[in-house]
Amino acid sequence: MTTSFVLLSDTHLPKRAKDLPAALWDDIDAADLVVHAGDWVDLATLDAVSGRARRFVGVRGNNDGPEFTDRLPLVARTTVEGLRFAVVHETGAATGRERRAAAAYPDVDVLVFGHSHIPWDSVAEDGLRLLNPGSPTDRRRQPDHTWMRGTVDGRRLDVEIVRLPPR
Repeated sequence: MTTSFVLLSDTHLPKRAKDLPAALWDDIDAADLVVHAGDWVDLATLDAVSGRARRFVGVRGNNDGPEFTDRLPLVARTTVEGLRFAVVHETGAATGRERRAAAAYPDVDVLVFGHSHIPWDSVAEDGLRLLNPGSPTDRRRQPDHTWMRGTVDGRRLDVEIVRLPPR
């Protein structure tokens, strides 16, 4: 069986945009799993994304207020076709990230994180895959708004970065 997924983070609605890009909503509607790595900013976005997702996993980030505490954890875990995922918002500085993540999450195959707004796809020495989808609404110093989509088939993970140029 193949499981399709969407990874997003740092949506910062309604501060950075009024809504998510239409292409991202299309991906959310089509995916078997939607994962959000924090910094929602408003509960309406959480309700909209989780309400449209067939299966949803999310965490809260450093910009999410106390109203998120009862709704989302700081760390979430799920298994997709035998691959063990963890989701967090922050992982610290880019330097040494793989080593720190592998030490902090030794029982995980894939770590999804956010915070930097910089798309990231790397593999630690122990095989841990680290994925940051960037931000679909607040590109900061990046050339494009981004999120990730992909599939898990057995234990095979395929991921692509979706790039949406600024409007």
